[in-house]
Amino acid sequence: MLKGFSRFFHYSGEGLKTLFGNNQNSQGNAPTLQIIPRQDHTISRQMFSDGALKVLYRLHNAGFDAYLVGGCLRDAILGKTPKDFDVATDATPEQVRDLFRNSRIIGRRFRIVHVRFGREIIEVTTFRGRPNDDHGEHVAQQSEHGLLLRDNVWGNIEEDALRRDFTVNALYYNIADFSLHDWADALHDIERRTLRLIGDPETRYREDPVRMLRAIRFAAKLDFAIDPATEAPIREMAPLLLQIPPARLFEEVLKLFLSGHAVQTFHKLRDYGLFAMLFPEAEEAMEALPWAEELIVQALANTDARIQEERPVTPAFLFAALLWPGVHLRCQRLHAEGMPPIPAQQTASHQAVSRQLQHTSIPKRFSLPMRDIWDLQQRLPKRRGKRAFQTREHPRFRAAFDFLLLREAAGEIPSGLGAWWEAFQQADEHEQRRLLGKIDSDPAGQPDTRKRRPRRRRRKPSPGQD
Repeated sequence: MLKGFSRFFHYSGEGLKTLFGNNQNSQGNAPTLQIIPRQDHTISRQMFSDGALKVLYRLHNAGFDAYLVGGCLRDAILGKTPKDFDVATDATPEQVRDLFRNSRIIGRRFRIVHVRFGREIIEVTTFRGRPNDDHGEHVAQQSEHGLLLRDNVWGNIEEDALRRDFTVNALYYNIADFSLHDWADALHDIERRTLRLIGDPETRYREDPVRMLRAIRFAAKLDFAIDPATEAPIREMAPLLLQIPPARLFEEVLKLFLSGHAVQTFHKLRDYGLFAMLFPEAEEAMEALPWAEELIVQALANTDARIQEERPVTPAFLFAALLWPGVHLRCQRLHAEGMPPIPAQQTASHQAVSRQLQHTSIPKRFSLPMRDIWDLQQRLPKRRGKRAFQTREHPRFRAAFDFLLLREAAGEIPSGLGAWWEAFQQADEHEQRRLLGKIDSDPAGQPDTRKRRPRRRRRKPSPGQD
């Protein structure tokens, strides 16, 4: 919390209005810059990573302006531990790259520099300006619908601040004198716990429809209300997400559902009509299958719990749950047409993934394990002979077992098989054989019902035939 500002936060914003002036208006226009000197805030360099400080000081010592910007400052003010550190500077990407051998320029739409320190990446962006007719398409380009296709016009810090998406992200920490620069009344909105776009919401969403997803993500993560003007166009403009490349939306889905607030995010996405733009088949399946929503919500809740416990999570399991109801519906239709179970599921899986790839990409390092999880759902009920031991040794067995428990909890399939596999994993050899012997009498056992050929007896050779 800001030193000297905490007392203002207790008076419904009156202190901030007195100190800064009431510059906010309903159109979201940015107020006058407010500079908070070091002695009036408690954002300390001790909150920053060593990598962030190295980038800031090297830029500053080379004669460039260097500011820490955005979410790390917002989180520090909210009492959260800052994690991702972004730097804004007047140095061009090429100048930044020349200063840091451990860096590379990425992106075409927005050229930025990643400076790597071990596993940490510091993202460095050049101050952006406003495009005009003098800029060629190789620098700035916009579609006929207003979507920014390329935006590499450099500007000054004021232009950069006004081009940021939300007011709460328009805070800058100056490494030169450790002051805090508030360009868009961010402190006032943080106090009110309100998420507000800078500028006209419809225009900003047309420039980049992903801002609608960011609004939902920040609202869920920070427990902020979305400003009415910022919220109003979202439902109508949700289809604009279909213009965004699937690869970019895949990255956004990971941010939405792997931040520890997946359940709240999911409900907000559905409420604003955004989930259907990301996962249309899942949205359709939830309307048709009574258990589908419960399965997805439980998978997201489990993901949130694992993140809170600092346990690993994988997008493969998440996508398996999100797409499974659609696979199930397709399987039902193929069964009705007479296709056997295994080919039906393989065909349904292929069709469901093909459709999903039109909305979000799924790299093979996740799609292949996802398919394994689905395929094992047909192997888990078949446990005769050596099959249970073979299934247990499969590399994806544990994920498939967790997925089975998810299906049982959601009511898709009867309970019992999950408990059997839980017992089988923990049992010694003698107990395992006893469990295998109970399969026929276990109502949840779902034994292998394939017709087996009778064994043919070997005929003994007749006398004289040797």
